[in-house]
Amino acid sequence: MSYYKVLGLTKEPFSTSPDPNFFYQSLEHKAALTNILIEIKLRRGLSIILGDIGTGKTTLSRKLSQLLNARDNLDLYMILDPTYDTEYLFLLSLIKTFEIEINAQGATILDLKQELKHHLFQKGVNENRTIVLLIDEAQKLNPMSLEVLRMLLNYETNEFKLLQLILLGQVELLPLLIQTKNLMDRVSLKYALGPFDEEETREMIEFRLRQAGYNGREKLFHDEAFKGIHEHTKGYPRRISMLCHKALKHLVMKNRPFINDEIIKEIVDSEAKLGWQNKDLLLKKSY
Repeated sequence: MSYYKVLGLTKEPFSTSPDPNFFYQSLEHKAALTNILIEIKLRRGLSIILGDIGTGKTTLSRKLSQLLNARDNLDLYMILDPTYDTEYLFLLSLIKTFEIEINAQGATILDLKQELKHHLFQKGVNENRTIVLLIDEAQKLNPMSLEVLRMLLNYETNEFKLLQLILLGQVELLPLLIQTKNLMDRVSLKYALGPFDEEETREMIEFRLRQAGYNGREKLFHDEAFKGIHEHTKGYPRRISMLCHKALKHLVMKNRPFINDEIIKEIVDSEAKLGWQNKDLLLKKSY
């Protein structure tokens, strides 16, 4: 039996997989989501979401995908790893992502660009559909790929952009965008995600427990635990999930009635000790 079933849960509450049903909307995450939806509705073009590792960008993208896929007259496409060595490969990937049927054998870069342009005009103007391209890990884009995206953003009518582009990336994406000529002035929305405060940390934990089916009378996490969790994770959602997952396992394995600050400290101290042991082992191997 899984540890979470022992605790009266129907699902694992603190998985680090980007399940949109476990997406806790802090004020910042809710604002980012709402702003992106407005930009797409108005078809304004380029939206950028920045954030450090573990701030919830990927889970936000899955929630956004869930919401957009429920809309009529909208086609959402996603690229999860935008690493391409050549302009041709990136263009070819876009052709495949947009499900454009062409004979790519012998096609030139110009041919691929023309196919993309024709497709966006066909869908956006003739069929009145909104085309959304979401690129995760956008800091991996190189200047050549950014130039291709800038070109696609040039396609527009008198009223709207034909491509709605959402870039989610770490903060190092910003200088890459600045270095790409005439791209920053096409940014309609730029939003940065930060870590949670202590209250948001508590709300995220309680939200995930509810989503996982917990309705017990007794709290699994006592009030004093939340402060320790926030202190040791600095409010980063991924770190919070990982620490809470370990705390629940500890609860079951040690047959404790609830999680308090003492348990959090035990886990953190144990990991710190293990870290030093691993460093000592590496030092021994180096001699």
